[in-house]
Amino acid sequence: MLLRVDNIGFEYPGGPEILKEATFNADKGEIVAIIGPNGSGKTTLLMVAAGLLDPSKGIVYVEDKPLREQLPKIRSRIGLVFQEPDDQLFNPTVYEELAFALRQLLNSVEEVDEKVKKITKKFDLKEIINKPPYKLSIGEKRIVALASIIAYDPDILLLDEPTANLSSRPVKTIEEILQEAKKSGKVVVIASHDVEFVASVSDRIYVIDRGSIIGGINARSILSDDSMLAIADMNPPLVLQTLRELGLESENTPMTIRELSKKACSEKTSKFT
Repeated sequence: MLLRVDNIGFEYPGGPEILKEATFNADKGEIVAIIGPNGSGKTTLLMVAAGLLDPSKGIVYVEDKPLREQLPKIRSRIGLVFQEPDDQLFNPTVYEELAFALRQLLNSVEEVDEKVKKITKKFDLKEIINKPPYKLSIGEKRIVALASIIAYDPDILLLDEPTANLSSRPVKTIEEILQEAKKSGKVVVIASHDVEFVASVSDRIYVIDRGSIIGGINARSILSDDSMLAIADMNPPLVLQTLRELGLESENTPMTIRELSKKACSEKTSKFT
């Protein structure tokens, strides 16, 4: 198991216990979602998993070795994208933002520049590469923040509400990037309240319930379980809601437009074979 968060407890000074024996895991080539209502501890959990916060109890493991024993070297293998991109972007231009971590890891200016060019093309950032981040739209900021992490190619990607306040185009870009990361064998963990996004990308889902974590089973089982979604303060995906209203829900009911389209095409084809 590449990432394992085991029986974590955490509380901020003077505050209540946010996490209580919270446990989850994620392996190579897997996208895991963590869902829960606002203030449930999703952000705190990701920061503990990234090694940015010390838990009051429990241990974070990477490849079965305690994360703390591998710091600071292991930081190059973990990438955390903050919920608020303004908390992450601090360089004078987008180019400098993409180059920042690379300069700590690569040996020459030429190597850094080549990597930045590749990531610029990958994320279609050519038009904004010389702009200061504060002049970007929220969607552009989120894409740049993600690109700055993807640039140094970490094994573990932790994304906090990556689609918040985004229009459809940048959401599609993020989905494509995460699917590519999955295919290349990376661990992807997303904390999200966007049920449509979670349905589109996740393999398994955990639910934070009063500081503890439940679930961890396949996405379809969680997203079709009204009791689980009630804990997370979320509604089922729109496709599932629609099919339920039409009385067409079944064991393998589609969760996304893509799944519905594939099923419809398959059924249509079978009629002519």
